[in-house]
Amino acid sequence: MKKVLFGLLLGCMAALASEPMLEATPFVKVLREIPKHKKTFIEVGSEHCHACQKMGRLLYKIKREHPEYPIFFVDVSKEREAAYRMRVRMIPTQIVVDSKGNEIYRHIGFLDEGSIYQIFQK
Repeated sequence: MKKVLFGLLLGCMAALASEPMLEATPFVKVLREIPKHKKTFIEVGSEHCHACQKMGRLLYKIKREHPEYPIFFVDVSKEREAAYRMRVRMIPTQIVVDSKGNEIYRHIGFLDEGSIYQIFQK
């Protein structure tokens, strides 16, 4: 029985780990997209950070359900200058900017699905 439970647990962990994450977008491309949208959601993190991976999977799901939402992931382990320019101290960090690039919201840590939907519905 223990072997069966352990096998199920490993299978669940593998399934969760294999869920796709939101693909990283180069920061220069994100900057070009900002003026095109009333609000732009920028997830700042790293593909190697556990909490960032969790956020990446959630954002992938939301983006798949709402492709019209301008949601971008910037991998600061590959783009350190972007972290500096956005004044990121910890990851994951979520930043929402208006069409002029002015920051209107910032959150550090994991942000739940309901809060993300609220950002786009305001």
